[in-house]
Amino acid sequence: MFSFQVDDELKIELIQQQHKEELFRLIDTNREHLRKWLLWVDKRQTAEDFDTIIPQWISKFANNDGFDAGIRYNERLVGMIGLHHIDWKNKATSIGYFLSEEAQGNGIITKCVRALITYLFNELDLHRIEIQCAETNHRSRTIPIKLGFFEEGVTRDGQWLYDHYENLITYSLLKSKD
Repeated sequence: MFSFQVDDELKIELIQQQHKEELFRLIDTNREHLRKWLLWVDKRQTAEDFDTIIPQWISKFANNDGFDAGIRYNERLVGMIGLHHIDWKNKATSIGYFLSEEAQGNGIITKCVRALITYLFNELDLHRIEIQCAETNHRSRTIPIKLGFFEEGVTRDGQWLYDHYENLITYSLLKSKD
């Protein structure tokens, strides 16, 4: 299965069934932190909630249509990163990520996204990478900015989040380097 060593401390690996308890603990421990930005958090109330989701993620990877992977920092699961979908006709994809509250501030997501960019452009020969962030999620928005993504614009009220809409900022990076 897919596994990618980012550096000595960081590894990206495909989430599989044997990771469901560990993944649930990560989400449950960070529920309030993640709930600010991710609508699906309340839908994950037990480890068994992943019994149907993980096979879908594995199928997505097997069909060459993206992946959902864990981020391991010193062997500990601290977040997830993935490709929502790969549009092979247009050679484009979008990256999503989340990180536990305690793991923030160590450059983990920046390093993982940077490594993915290299992989996507050089190994998969994609042309365009997109990242969308909630306008008020300033920490998440710093990632594409640091990595040279171009801010394309705002999708007003682009995401319903429990009890309110959030504007979404779209960032893109082209293989040809904007």
